[in-house]
Amino acid sequence: MAKPMTKTQLVAALADAMGSDKKTAGAALDAISGIITSEVAGGGAVTLPGVGKIYCRERPERMVRNPATGDQFKKPADKVVKMTIAKALKDSVNG
Repeated sequence: MAKPMTKTQLVAALADAMGSDKKTAGAALDAISGIITSEVAGGGAVTLPGVGKIYCRERPERMVRNPATGDQFKKPADKVVKMTIAKALKDSVNG
């Protein structure tokens, strides 16, 4: 399995694709990350065409078990960030 792309590598690839410098590409990437974070934190969802949809889902209160001790306890309701992958991306990876 290949190593994941680092932010530095992503910024360099984005700069090449945009035909601009790394500073501009880094600023664009930071802006996109900030927009996605604020939208999902506010309960909304963001669709990245060709990549997928990022959204927040609420999980109900539930019983969980500590694997080290075996003790069960009630975990309060919380939120979790999910991502649904676009069919176009799945198809490009699989063939």
